[in-house]
Amino acid sequence: MTKLKHLAASLSLLGVLGTAGLGPALAQDDRNTTVQDGIKVRPLSRFAKLVPAETINEAAAQQYMEMMSQAQQKGVLLPPSHPEVQRLRNIAKRIIPYTARWNQEATQWQWQVNLIDSKDVNAFCMPGGRIGFFTGILSSLKLTDDEVAAVMGHEIAHALREHSREKAAKQMGTTAIARLGGALASGIFGIDPGITGTIANYGAQFAGLKFSRDDEREADLVGLDIAARAGYDPRAGIVLWRKMAALDKRAPIEVFSTHPGGESRINEMQAHMNVLLPVYARAKGTSVAKLPPYQTNVALR
Repeated sequence: MTKLKHLAASLSLLGVLGTAGLGPALAQDDRNTTVQDGIKVRPLSRFAKLVPAETINEAAAQQYMEMMSQAQQKGVLLPPSHPEVQRLRNIAKRIIPYTARWNQEATQWQWQVNLIDSKDVNAFCMPGGRIGFFTGILSSLKLTDDEVAAVMGHEIAHALREHSREKAAKQMGTTAIARLGGALASGIFGIDPGITGTIANYGAQFAGLKFSRDDEREADLVGLDIAARAGYDPRAGIVLWRKMAALDKRAPIEVFSTHPGGESRINEMQAHMNVLLPVYARAKGTSVAKLPPYQTNVALR
């Protein structure tokens, strides 16, 4: 959802959550396919098939391992016993079973979730379900579990819908992919212990690798769908973007330079609450009419 995603999910990926409640499979050959409960997505890109899934997944696994290893060497990879790591992994554990309805290959992914101690307001998911969060996105936005699920769902959705794999196929050959992935890992952790600065520098170089508006729309809605099925309130996506807007006013962040505007995203999410809220209500064993108002943990203007 933020700059690291375009680096780690687009670049590392360029270089380089069992299933339940699946329902009908995606019809991948029909434009504007309607998937259960009213969410429309494009078919998985034929361009993505030009880069073999095995190539992408193997490279992503290697680059993710290198990134986490170097983060550990720098003392910024938080241990599994850390409460926030446990929190992220518990949320992922609930979401993962609902991912395969959007991409059956997710049943074979080797899911991982890690947390890096950095002020960056960032999160990402590489191909094969390799998830990374930065402490900055949790602390700066004071995210509730529902809001963490909205972030995580969004990032996972990019991987499920193969957005970065499509870009890899369109923009580069596999040799260049591996080279850029290696540059990302060494750049972030090998040049400057201050991770924030290096991310900004690489971001300037690779600004052209942002996802399209259609990709972002899909990631928002697919992410909220899988989060709602896991019992997380999809209204959290709206609050998340309001928090992003408030943070951007205080200290501009990069997220708006590579994503559709906050208001347009909020409007799109609101337009789909009629299909997302019933899914969430069913997961909670209640009805939409009986759902309480969404509660966040900070006052929003």
